[in-house]
Amino acid sequence: MKYARLTKEQFEELHQEFINFLATQSVTAEEWTNLKTNKPELAETELDVFSDLIWEGVLNKAEYLEHISPQHMYLFHLKEDKMQAIVINLKNDIDITTKEGYAWLRENLMDENVEFLQADKDYTDDKNLDKFKMIEQGAVITKGDLFNYFDKLIN
Repeated sequence: MKYARLTKEQFEELHQEFINFLATQSVTAEEWTNLKTNKPELAETELDVFSDLIWEGVLNKAEYLEHISPQHMYLFHLKEDKMQAIVINLKNDIDITTKEGYAWLRENLMDENVEFLQADKDYTDDKNLDKFKMIEQGAVITKGDLFNYFDKLIN
């Protein structure tokens, strides 16, 4: 398995897609029930393959990632050939994961305790796996509003 198995909730949400996936494998509902009972390891493999297919589709479409911690904001634009990063570091004890801390940041962008960094990072041979590892570390896929805001602000 390349990525991670979808959660029970994700499988429930993608129930129809999973049925379609099984149909492409020529597996009927009756055969699936039989597979789960009599060959659970094969059923597990089907769940893993489906999970990887879903992740691959999601990662192919992802354009922006964000990872926000108390003193750091990591914003990524996932371009075709590289990742463009904007990092905001706070040099004080303001926690930007709180409503008050985020409001402080918005009002004090030019404060000496706010540091902006930019960098480009090349992908490894597997760009989707690079994206997935960032998600595993806490990044979330976004529409890029924060990235674009800060990109215009500092460039």
